[in-house]
Amino acid sequence: MSITVALLFWGKVGGPQPVRTLTRIVMIMFCQVTAVLMVFVMVNNANLIYGNWDDLLGTGNHVRAVPPVPPAEAAGGEAARELPKVKQSFGGVNDPAVPGDVQKTELKGQVSGVDGEVLVWLPPQYNDPAFKDKKFPVVELIPGYPGSSSTWYGTLKVSEQLKPLMQQGKVAPFILVSPRTLLLGNNQDAGCTDIPGKVNADAWITRDVPQMVLDNFRADPSADRWAIAGYSAGAHCAAKLSLSHPNRYRAGIAMSGYNDPASEKDSLVGKDPKLREANNPVNILKASQQPPKVALLVSGSKGDGYEDGEAIRAAAKAPTTIQVEEGVGPHTTEQWKKMVPSAFTWLSSIIPPQ
Repeated sequence: MSITVALLFWGKVGGPQPVRTLTRIVMIMFCQVTAVLMVFVMVNNANLIYGNWDDLLGTGNHVRAVPPVPPAEAAGGEAARELPKVKQSFGGVNDPAVPGDVQKTELKGQVSGVDGEVLVWLPPQYNDPAFKDKKFPVVELIPGYPGSSSTWYGTLKVSEQLKPLMQQGKVAPFILVSPRTLLLGNNQDAGCTDIPGKVNADAWITRDVPQMVLDNFRADPSADRWAIAGYSAGAHCAAKLSLSHPNRYRAGIAMSGYNDPASEKDSLVGKDPKLREANNPVNILKASQQPPKVALLVSGSKGDGYEDGEAIRAAAKAPTTIQVEEGVGPHTTEQWKKMVPSAFTWLSSIIPPQ
């Protein structure tokens, strides 16, 4: 469109020669800028990297407060029952890239002080009358950085790939939950970590979102029936959160992740020496008084997550189990999309249908 307009008015530019030249240079620059923007929008729409303009421009902030986070009790324990029930209203995502059966709600985190959207997909068995008294296992899905809560559904097509496998009994009927993880503006990655005075990103993912799911859906409260999965920066989150919170997660899936938080240049955790050390999955295992009963699947190509998985496996002791799979392929959503069926088939061996 911009090129057409430029061609139409190219010969109609009047005035002295310097003015005509400058005007035509501006027209060319305008065409170039709009072309670049168009390509960016097309790439973003295809990969759902940014959920909105605030995320892109770094003007969004989803931190309402940063209260002290109380110690976590066992999943479903006294601390969870003391909080008011979180009854939410759900609507559509209103994104043509996301399947229509994915629901969205805006959640105000009671523990974390974080506000953000959470996307939920229910397995085909959920509304089957034969399963009306059934409680379902849950998987939290963490995107990369930057990333959108829609990416797992729209780009990796997790629900579309898993639905037939669930109907065939090859994959457990998991409730799939994808919370917002881009919480800070100005190109700052919270790294799924509670950062004093800045953000309670860990508590948002591991406390507020699970509590909302338990309060609104027939979700199994047992930690043995919960898992967390992620790719890229989300893989780092999945590994460290599952190992840090065996009271919430039985298993984790990490695709093309990393152990050192500083691997992400925008990570606030990577810039703080103490947080950087404490949030490395290898160090989490070494510091654990008792090895967590967690199963972790780590997949990645050499130089892109494989060696990190081997380092986690070397540090693990029973009952922690680490399965490392070497992949081949680039660091792309298309690659992670291909991993979804096999990863969730593995997960169903750890959290089988009941």
